[in-house]
Parts: sequence; C-alpha cells; structure tokens
Amino acid sequence: MKYVSTRGGAKSVLFSEILLEGLAPDGGLYVPEVWPKVSLQELAAWKELPYAELAATLLAKFAPEIPQETLRALTRAAYNPDVFCHVRKSENANKIFPTRQLEDGLYLLQLSNGPTLAFKDAAMQLLAHLLNWTLEEQGKTLTILGATSGDTGSAAIHALRGKERIKVVILSPSGRMSDFQRAQMYSVLDDNILNIAINGMFDDCQDLVKTLNADTAFKDKHRLGAVNSINWARVIAQTAYYIAAYLQTAKNVGDPVSFCVPSGNFGNAFAGLVAKFMGVPVGRIIIATNENDVLHRTLQTGRYAPAQTALVTSSPSMDITKASNFERVIWEAAQHDGRLITEMWERLALERKIDFSKDYPEVWTRLAAMGLSSTTSTHADRIAHIKLAYEKWNIFIDPHTADGVKGAVEQRKAGETMIILETAQAAKFSSTISEALGQEPPIPEGFENLTALPQKVETLENDADALKAKIKAFA
Repeated sequence: MKYVSTRGGAKSVLFSEILLEGLAPDGGLYVPEVWPKVSLQELAAWKELPYAELAATLLAKFAPEIPQETLRALTRAAYNPDVFCHVRKSENANKIFPTRQLEDGLYLLQLSNGPTLAFKDAAMQLLAHLLNWTLEEQGKTLTILGATSGDTGSAAIHALRGKERIKVVILSPSGRMSDFQRAQMYSVLDDNILNIAINGMFDDCQDLVKTLNADTAFKDKHRLGAVNSINWARVIAQTAYYIAAYLQTAKNVGDPVSFCVPSGNFGNAFAGLVAKFMGVPVGRIIIATNENDVLHRTLQTGRYAPAQTALVTSSPSMDITKASNFERVIWEAAQHDGRLITEMWERLALERKIDFSKDYPEVWTRLAAMGLSSTTSTHADRIAHIKLAYEKWNIFIDPHTADGVKGAVEQRKAGETMIILETAQAAKFSSTISEALGQEPPIPEGFENLTALPQKVETLENDADALKAKIKAFA
C-alpha cells in the first residue's frame, strides 16, 4: 500500500511516512494509489468485533507495514470505555460509538463521548497514539501545527498533552468559538501546548498552516506535522465508525445505509466515501452545511466558488469557506489525474472558482454519480431542529448536529435507512440550546467548572512571519 499526492508531483510513500506530514511536498493531499477492498463476507465477520479490533483490522488494510499486534495495541489504547466514557445515561460505553434509534429507519451515531465531547476525539485519540509510537520508533520529535474552528484544536490538545516528543501549536480564530470550546483549549497548561488566537476567521488560520507547510526549509528545520483533517490517518480513523455504524444498523449485510453528515471541511464526509470506495454498501451521503454553504452550492450547481469571508453562525465549527478535503474527492472524480488536479487548483487560486459542469464535464459527471447530496441551514432551522429532537426523541443535540437532523428529515426517502452523525454534545453550545428550549443542557460529569479554570493563550495578527517567530521560540 503506497500513497501519492493528489497533485501528482510527489513520490509514492508508505502510511508510516505520511503519518508525520500534512500536505505533500507539491502542495497536494496524500491518497492511496488504489483503494483496498472489503468483501461482504469479510464485512459480516467484522460485525462481531469490538470497536478497537474493527479499527485495527481496517487500519491494517491501509498500513500493512505496521505489525498487526502493534495496531491492536494502539487501537485498544485509543478506544476503550475509560476514554470514551461520556455516553448518554441509557447507552453502553463499551460500544464506544453506539447508534441510537430515533424512529423507524432513522438513527443517530453518537460520536461525542470522548474527552472533549466532540466527534474529533474519534480520530485524534488514535492519531496521538500512532504519532507517539512512530516518533519513538524513529527517535524523532515533532511540532504539530494545526488550525481549528472549535473542536479539532481541543481534541488534539487533549490527545497530545504531555507527550514528550510532541509540541502542539494550535491556531484558532479570536472570539469565534463558544466559551466552552475556548475553555477546553486554553485551560490546558502543559508545557508542550501553545494556543494562539489569530485576529481573523478559521480560513485565515488554515491558510497560515498551509503557508508554513509550503515553506519547505522552515517545515523541515522545525519538524512541522499536521493533525487537521488533511492528515490521512484522521480520515481512516473516521472511516472506522462509518463501518461500525453500518454494521449496527443494516438489517442484512449488503443492504444499503445512507448517512447525513454535518460538514465544513469535508473530511468527515470523505471518510464515508472511503468506506463506499472500499465496497461497504453506503447509499447516499448527505452533506449538511450551514450558511457557509460552499459544498451545498457546488453540488447544486457544479461550480466550486469559496466565499472570501466566512459568515459567523451558531454552528461555528462549520464556519469554513474552503473545504480542504474536497480536493481528495475531485481527485477520485478525475480518475487520479494529478496533472488535472493541479490545473484545477491553479485556476481556483487565480479565478477563485472551478466550474466543473462547464470546464470539466466528465469530472462533474463522475462526481454527481458518487451519491452525494446536500442541504443548508439557517439559525432558525437549527433552533427548530434542536426543539424537534428534544420534543420528539427526548434528546439534547448541539447546533451542528441540528444541521444534520434538518438534512436527514428533509431528504430521507421512504424505506431508506439513514444515520445522522453527531458532531458534539449540547453542553458545548449552551446559549443556543437555551434559546431553543428555554433551559440549559445537562453538563457531563467532570465539566461543571470548566469555564472557571485558568486559561493561557497568545494573540497574533494574521501574519506568517510573526507566527514563524512564535514557533521558533516555542519549538
């Protein structure tokens, strides 16, 4: 199993070689040369596996150079009920990510049971163990540079805090997250953690990460790595819970199951496509966006045109205009043509758009055939669907999950089995929940005094040189 860049300009490498990297040297994203396959017989056998064993078995298909015993040890350390303990009272923490039936054929995949109460823990806990093992094997150190719109940063910080070989620098948009999200990040005072609030939006943070990664000399000297959704290990870790959810809900292995995925950067949704490319009977994948609806507009019109500025919404983790992982699905639609991807993204940089339907009709036709659809939501929609979930199903959901509920309710077809992917627990967004329900959501045990803890964060302008200086001093 080798990995290549979507831009076609990097040599093929092993999983363990790309694990410490973000972007490929040519500016592209790493993807497998070919998709490993899973048969229905094999899939049926996976149904009996504990979640950690399923994750290890899947990972072995993408990282065959890592011993199976090592993968099992790493996934067992990552996925156990002591780590993913914040399940709803009626659920079994041993399942790690249990599905909850809302009504006939409609389910919620509960992904927010980890240490930061967000779905990002699912990938980040495994990635932390993979990174630490790899660095110890190689006798190296690493400086993680990441950008967050809310949940990625806290998941990375809590997974990597205290790791002797890893330093963590997380950029977040100043004033753009909930009090709970900020407290989860900024209250971690370990010496290997540096939080930087950027005066700007998430896209500015993400662009700074890309700028520093593109500076090869700086990246190599300071050993920069990535934990954002562009990191391939995160995608595969998320693919595992799609497969587990499928096996929990499909009446018979082979029956199609569809998913509705709140999405901003497209990494979570792409993980579902990976399962589909492997042969898992994934039906449709509905991309649920908020007012920052670049993915929705693309799938509706065939024209990918990121806005210059993200709107500030009540589902802030999706306040993103440039969906980084979208390049990976276009690479698949372009039949792995790196030259064509390079041409498209150069056009995007110059013209701020790619018109697939007009200029690349064959790519657009293949993309349209992948089973993707989309919806968009307003603040009023989120309020309405938070209320619907509480009154109809007696559960609290967060605003991002509400975007997903709206998408599923709107688009689910008669007889279709559909799973909504939960994004975070409602406690992280208490002001919006209070607006919808007139009451505060319950705070999980252990988080009661979170916002009162001391916090440490530095503030910077949107300036790459200033950020480089901070990293030099820290690393």
